[in-house]
Amino acid sequence: MTPTPKTCALCSKFRAIIKRPKTGQQICKECFFFVFETEVHNTITEAKLFSRGDRVAIGASGGKDSTVLAHVMKALNERYGYGLDLYLLSIDEGITGYRDDSLETVKRNQQQYSMPLKILSYDELYGWTMDAIVSQIGKKNNCTFCGVFRRQALDRGAAMLKVDHIVTGHNADDIAETVLMNIMRGDIARLGRCTLICTEGEDTIKRSKPFKYAYEKEIVMYAYFKRLDYFSTECIYSPDAYRGHARTFLKDLESARPSAIIDIIHSGEAFEVKEEVRKGQKAQQTCRKCGYMSSNDLCKACTLLEGLEKGLAEARIIDVGGRTGSHEMPPEEPREVTKLDPS
Repeated sequence: MTPTPKTCALCSKFRAIIKRPKTGQQICKECFFFVFETEVHNTITEAKLFSRGDRVAIGASGGKDSTVLAHVMKALNERYGYGLDLYLLSIDEGITGYRDDSLETVKRNQQQYSMPLKILSYDELYGWTMDAIVSQIGKKNNCTFCGVFRRQALDRGAAMLKVDHIVTGHNADDIAETVLMNIMRGDIARLGRCTLICTEGEDTIKRSKPFKYAYEKEIVMYAYFKRLDYFSTECIYSPDAYRGHARTFLKDLESARPSAIIDIIHSGEAFEVKEEVRKGQKAQQTCRKCGYMSSNDLCKACTLLEGLEKGLAEARIIDVGGRTGSHEMPPEEPREVTKLDPS
């Protein structure tokens, strides 16, 4: 006999067509949209991320995370009356055949969501594209350069837009991966920061992650069922990144225990850093070359740029922040794309 289709566990009216990876609930499409958006709204309100009248830049790469973030932020802003002015901020790393194509998606999103768009390039800011950097140093450590440059570029772009806040599409999987990476590196000092939902960047511009507790698979499902317009090609320079090992390990854990992602985040939140570790952290100052915030005379970006200019990048990237390739979060989306068949 053909099994009787199950009804939605939430509304008990419509046929359940989605099994949530996060909870295992079988629900209908409309209830999935509602609970996903409500969970993000609860994350925003519980953390008190915004104030009425804030100008908020959405870090937009054209990928699934930032596209869903733009869609959800617009919907929640209208539904709950946040009173935010929303902007799209994109960074062009200069990766031929990848970023130039994804930026076309961002330009379509600009029209679809009626948000002003600012595009800022590495070439404009640093005089280098990622293509040029990789041609000089190879692919082994290119994600270090991209992560450092992207973080500073977002702050620079936000300052140009005169926004109060930057939101990025980092999801629960990203944050859990970062916790694992810091543990594997023995970088305990960073564990106190990598799970924070909101941090402060250049010129007191806040930076937050509204998708902190949203599973990557559910973001993919949301984009699929909403038929959102996003770019899904993998960055040509990311397959060799160290983060990939943490990602593979995390996916294995998730397949055995779906709650592993949130459990790892909560573990990272619960870590207490010893006072002597805190005291060992350098006070923030400004880079003597570019004026960007830094814990040293030169910021990480200027240190890397000096290495490039001298042709000594491979020998110099070890000490941009105390650890090879270390930065709190990954670049917003140039990474492996989750493939999911919701049917």
